[in-house]
Amino acid sequence: MFDWSQEIVLGASILSWFIIGAGLAQTAIYLLQLIIAAYALSKRPPVARSALLWHRYGDVAPPIALLVPAYNEEVNVVESVHSMLALEYPNFEVIVINDGSKDQTLQRLIEGFKLVKFHRPYEEALTHKPIRGLYSSPMTERLFVVDKENGGKADAQNAGVNVCRAPLFCVIDGDSILEPDALMRAAQPFIDDPERTIAVGGTIRIANGSRIEAGRVREIRLPSRLLALLQVVEYLRAFLMARLAWSRINTLMLVSGAFGVFRRAEVVAVGGFTKGSMGEDMDLVIKLHRHMMDTKRKYRIQFIPEPVCWTEAPESLRVLARQRTRWQRGALECFFRYRSMLFNPRYGRVGFLGFGHILIVDVLGPISEVLGYVLIPAFWLLGILSTEYLLAFTSLVFTYGVCVSVCSLVLEEAELQRFPRARDLAVLTAVAVIENFGYRQLNNFWRVKGWWQYLRADQSWGEMTRTGLTGPKK
Repeated sequence: MFDWSQEIVLGASILSWFIIGAGLAQTAIYLLQLIIAAYALSKRPPVARSALLWHRYGDVAPPIALLVPAYNEEVNVVESVHSMLALEYPNFEVIVINDGSKDQTLQRLIEGFKLVKFHRPYEEALTHKPIRGLYSSPMTERLFVVDKENGGKADAQNAGVNVCRAPLFCVIDGDSILEPDALMRAAQPFIDDPERTIAVGGTIRIANGSRIEAGRVREIRLPSRLLALLQVVEYLRAFLMARLAWSRINTLMLVSGAFGVFRRAEVVAVGGFTKGSMGEDMDLVIKLHRHMMDTKRKYRIQFIPEPVCWTEAPESLRVLARQRTRWQRGALECFFRYRSMLFNPRYGRVGFLGFGHILIVDVLGPISEVLGYVLIPAFWLLGILSTEYLLAFTSLVFTYGVCVSVCSLVLEEAELQRFPRARDLAVLTAVAVIENFGYRQLNNFWRVKGWWQYLRADQSWGEMTRTGLTGPKK
């Protein structure tokens, strides 16, 4: 008679080793990121004052076009544009691309900046949905607005690339606010190494709770709601640890679509942003890596921590879930679209380390972790796993998660020192511990949902409700 119990034990053993193996691989990656990021920070020169940067680079800073794709951004768009026009940079223009918004985004811009239609010849290097009109402002020669039919964020960015005339362009979300010296800091690698630098990303920070006036973050405060606080710690870990580490070894796979500077010629050469992509920012960076390696050119795609962009984080579970499932679909879409680069010797460390990271963390990571949440306790209840193993495994997972989060906070304070009050650091340290008990698990369930949506070819974007970057009153 066939012994099913042996098959069950064998299957449980295989699944357990898969979960353990995936967990160990992620642990190794996070440790590597932490070590490289700490080393990179130790080698960075002290952060220069804004006035000193202007003195050094003001005369040689290249022109930059800020591209602001806006879809249903009536709440924040005028405030964001004011902050961009007030940037401390010698030669720049702001191009807002209204991507067929259904709300009052265009009307708010027309009223806020007295916009009038005008004609401006532009190069049709990239394809996009038809442009309905171009607008300029008599209040400032730096502002232009492109009104076009809806085609998605990537399509809107392609239209902006066509209209802009600067050699560099900066993509920024319509709900974001840049610090005054952010452009100057982001342009520094292009000035210092103009031949090799093709893209630069900066830090994205959560603005919820901070006092914002006239398009500037006047006082940094922590969010009052726990969900936004959890995202503050999450962003610190994602940007300062992960992206700084991969940038150090030139395997950075993502320059955030919320704030990144690119060399226009290289972006046009790779066909611009991939229309319809859920992860158009990651997609573009991967295309740039592939193009530069295929053409055997030396290049750098960098992350530098000092240029800071402030953005509004979701404050409801429903909106946050939509955002995270979309991010997961974007990562999977990019991985499978460019899967031929995975472990391909032709693409060197990008193929092995960069794509290996996406495979372990984004493709296998959420599935293995959710399986662990369900199966490890089930195997213990069935007597397949011992109590000692269960306790040791659980303790290791949570202790390591807390360690990574707290170390990321330490790195942030050592480099940027954005939180002047000791109370803020104490709160964030507590949140760095709390996020491992529920929030991380919830994120993984959302990512598995993103996997399911990807398999079903779900291309829905989801409504991202905004409350507005106004911050608390005095």
